[in-house]
Amino acid sequence: MNALHPIHPADPAIRHLTSRQITDLIIELRTEGREFGLLWPSAKPGETVLNGRVLVNVGNIPASTLINLLALLREYKRDRGLRCSDS
Repeated sequence: MNALHPIHPADPAIRHLTSRQITDLIIELRTEGREFGLLWPSAKPGETVLNGRVLVNVGNIPASTLINLLALLREYKRDRGLRCSDS
């Protein structure tokens, strides 16, 4: 997972995610995103697969959006940590 190379919604690897794996990603996003105001208390794994896309029930976003958001948050936090240590 890399913020510079986002996962495409139709990536075949996402089709194999289980509800438990998606739930773990949602929990991680809630934890990592809290300081940035990313609060989705009602998020849960969707029961819908649309055109091969596993959806997360947050208004039916593709699971790839969840993964890409996590990648962006991780990269931002890593860069912010590097900048702070340079001081």
